[in-house]
Amino acid sequence: MDEKLKELEKQYNEIPIPKELDFVVENALKQGKKKKKNRAPQWLLGSAAAAMLLTAGLNVSPAMARTLSEIPVVGSVVTVLTWTEYEVAEDTYDANIKVPSIENLENKELSNALNEKYRSEGKALFDKFIPDVGVIKTNGGGVLGVDSGYEVKTDNDQILSIGRYTTTTIASSSTVMHYDTIDKKNEILITLPMLFKDDNYIKTISENIKDQMREQMAIPNSRKVYWVKGAGLSDEEFMDNDFSSINADQQFYISDKGKLVISFDEYEVAPGYMGVVEFEIPTDVIKNDLVSTKYVH
Repeated sequence: MDEKLKELEKQYNEIPIPKELDFVVENALKQGKKKKKNRAPQWLLGSAAAAMLLTAGLNVSPAMARTLSEIPVVGSVVTVLTWTEYEVAEDTYDANIKVPSIENLENKELSNALNEKYRSEGKALFDKFIPDVGVIKTNGGGVLGVDSGYEVKTDNDQILSIGRYTTTTIASSSTVMHYDTIDKKNEILITLPMLFKDDNYIKTISENIKDQMREQMAIPNSRKVYWVKGAGLSDEEFMDNDFSSINADQQFYISDKGKLVISFDEYEVAPGYMGVVEFEIPTDVIKNDLVSTKYVH
């Protein structure tokens, strides 16, 4: 490992990560309801938060600076920001890892659990990248890239949905997505199973997605291809694991219009050129399976 990478790793290791988090998200679900409290004026809360963030930012190394994201305020208090950013740019080796942080939720167990998860994931990506670069250099050189970040998919009075992506490039690239959806009023993490009465939703959603896949592929001159039976593909065009069903905890988010959106990683149900693919599930299709229409409607 050359001196530049060693210095970056040293700076990275000096960034403190909270160690007091001995709980899991499930505990937050049990204690998720907000307590009604008298709040300080919104402008005062915003100013205090800004001061705290700017002060904290002074203690982070320049190579991994903590920067405020240009992401809208969640409700009147909760914000999403970039906790830190790890960067390496050397010849054919590139890493850009942005770690999000959810601030000012009253449910501290939930926000701490999510933020610790994000920080652990960012640390793991960087910890893997550095030695991988060393191995590639030892073997004569090559290309390695990691691009990881996040985007707010939904931010309204009820729902905050955050999508986190990681794109890894070696000979080719592949992208995986992970989502967290929060009920901002009750401050609980929403999981896919909790939206439904029982596990019948798995079959209902899976069948609708297969119908959507076939319909999209049947459009004249469509370049869309999914690995689904009944779409006119030859046996050679199928992978061994052609799509038959979503997972019980399939990646999802709730759109700003209150629609359930199911997400698949690159190569999961389609060729790589299709990238990450999403399917909005019509509420009429799943209305009999839903516990309520509070979130999905």
